[in-house]
Amino acid sequence: MTKEKTSTKAKVEEKSAEENSIDGFRNYLEFNNMSENTIHVYIFAAKQFIQYYHVINHDNLLLYKCFLMEHYKPQTVNLRIRALNCYTEFLKLSSSKVLMVRVQQKTFLENVISQADYEYLKKCLIRSGNMLYYYVIRFMAATGVRVSELVQIKAEHVARGYMDIYSKDNKIRRIYIPKSLRIDALIWLRQIDRVNGYIFLNRYGEPITPAGIRGQLKKFTTLYDLDPKVVYPHSFRHRFAKNFIEKCGDISMLSDILGHESIETTRIYLHRSSTEQKQIVNQIVNW
Repeated sequence: MTKEKTSTKAKVEEKSAEENSIDGFRNYLEFNNMSENTIHVYIFAAKQFIQYYHVINHDNLLLYKCFLMEHYKPQTVNLRIRALNCYTEFLKLSSSKVLMVRVQQKTFLENVISQADYEYLKKCLIRSGNMLYYYVIRFMAATGVRVSELVQIKAEHVARGYMDIYSKDNKIRRIYIPKSLRIDALIWLRQIDRVNGYIFLNRYGEPITPAGIRGQLKKFTTLYDLDPKVVYPHSFRHRFAKNFIEKCGDISMLSDILGHESIETTRIYLHRSSTEQKQIVNQIVNW
């Protein structure tokens, strides 16, 4: 066998080994009940590392970390590092784990829809007869669900008053549907003859996707003259958290409702938004 053929065969075998490791990694993530979105992100990070550095060792992992820090925001860097650490754990190379970068904690929230804008948007949607998206934003703002969880809500959950979400570590998080929302939503569901199954459907009768909701909210900003920076799915989750902490004050309960892994993540809601801080400073500072 010629040297060239030997080299080609080695490359094919190497590629096959890489592909096998990625397939095995996917099975590992699925076995550990990772969400489909998390699996997608982790697989992407593993493939990106292999594409650039080929061999998994501590030095190459540090080079990858430097590459990430030069091209991405700290949150993305840490997500990719977390993915690679999981990948090395799957390969039983846990001694090669890389430390994540430190993210400075903000003392304020940014781009949170105000209560006034939230109420205004609801009125606009009612006036336009768009009850589907009226309930989309109301469910997000009244339950604190993530948009990926919102699209899983069924008529049966509304009738029951809650929905249980199973997390990647086999924990159950209960999403409560407040009484006032539940009563109104049940009337709406009866009006549209939807007594079972997913409640948020598109014109083809299929569940609305998170991307579809984001796109529609963007259209509303133009239609109703709203700031696009504050009208996006997670903004309504922020609104829920802000309202909850102001009316209840139980940060531990809020952390459980939102499904945060650490209560430290929830503490940001103890701070005012940057817009609120600016308004207060403008009102009181006259010296």
